[in-house]
Amino acid sequence: MHKHARHSSVTATYSIFLVAISLVPEARANDPPINPLPSVSVVRVIMRELKPAIAFSGRVEAKDSVQLRARVVGFLKQKHFTDGQDVKTGDVLFTMEERPYEAAIDQANGAIESGKSTLALADIEMKRQGALVSKGAAPQSQLDVALANQREARGNLTRLQADLVIAKLNLGYTQIRAPIGGRIGRSQYSAGNYIGSSGEVLASIVTQDPIYVTFSVSQRELIAVRESLDNAGRLGTKFDDAVVHVRLANGKHYGYVGKVDLVDVSTNQGTDTVAVRAVFPNPNNILSNGQLVSVIVEKASTETAVFVPQSAIQIDQSGPYALVVNKENKIEVRRLEPGPMVGAELSVTKGLAQGDRIVTEGIQKVRPGQLVEPIEIKPAL
Repeated sequence: MHKHARHSSVTATYSIFLVAISLVPEARANDPPINPLPSVSVVRVIMRELKPAIAFSGRVEAKDSVQLRARVVGFLKQKHFTDGQDVKTGDVLFTMEERPYEAAIDQANGAIESGKSTLALADIEMKRQGALVSKGAAPQSQLDVALANQREARGNLTRLQADLVIAKLNLGYTQIRAPIGGRIGRSQYSAGNYIGSSGEVLASIVTQDPIYVTFSVSQRELIAVRESLDNAGRLGTKFDDAVVHVRLANGKHYGYVGKVDLVDVSTNQGTDTVAVRAVFPNPNNILSNGQLVSVIVEKASTETAVFVPQSAIQIDQSGPYALVVNKENKIEVRRLEPGPMVGAELSVTKGLAQGDRIVTEGIQKVRPGQLVEPIEIKPAL
């Protein structure tokens, strides 16, 4: 009985072992694969044309600006313009009352006639005393007095003639003319007002076309602009290969482009900035003196640059980098030298080439050298 029980136990154990062996292949066939490749989304790097540009805040300035002031005092007789109109050089803008200054000319002419008579008498006396002294009939002292009187009369006549010149100038100043052409602003006075000697501004004239836009550039930005415009070796007063655009307060671009015509020769020590000036056509008077605008300094010629989505750029202590899937579908780290932003894309000057597959999604689950399954996504046009 004992041997039979032992035999039955061995037989049962062997049967269970065979069943287990027969089940093992079937279980492995249904299991998922061990350590599947991580999938990442990639976008191919593309080349596009780019115009390097840097933006600044600027202010519009009139090329010429004049504040009109009266040179003589008196009542304003007539105003010859409408506020805000365009004027030409030499146009009469104000006329002051002339009669007091015409009378001053008459008075100066009368004084000159009197001075001429006095000088004539002095000349006669000089000749007479000279003749008497030469004959010994009069002392030398009388001739000296006659000579002094003659010189005094001549000097007085010169002074009176100068007074006449001044009187004529003052009469001319009663007509206030435009020293430059441009647009005249609001007048502070109308006919009948008295204009005193305190030098009040009667009106202002500013030139409208062409017009300046001035903006401040830090030394760091100035170097960046010159480098982006290939002017690093030509540190002159102008950017030879730059055009300037203006963006107005409504966000629209001004219809004309400008050209840098001045880079100031000195740096503001308080702000470490340099004043840069560009000149713009302004035939429609869209730009006005004192207006605040945005300024974009752009290279005139285009160049080809690599563009990548901004979301693909990572930054660590060593600077910006991107993950690239190489030909073996392995992850590589590429250190980048970024250029300017264009929309949602970043231009890259070094580190990437056209056709490189750059990782845009799944960056957190991969590491350098890891084999991955890339899923290519078409870039947005």
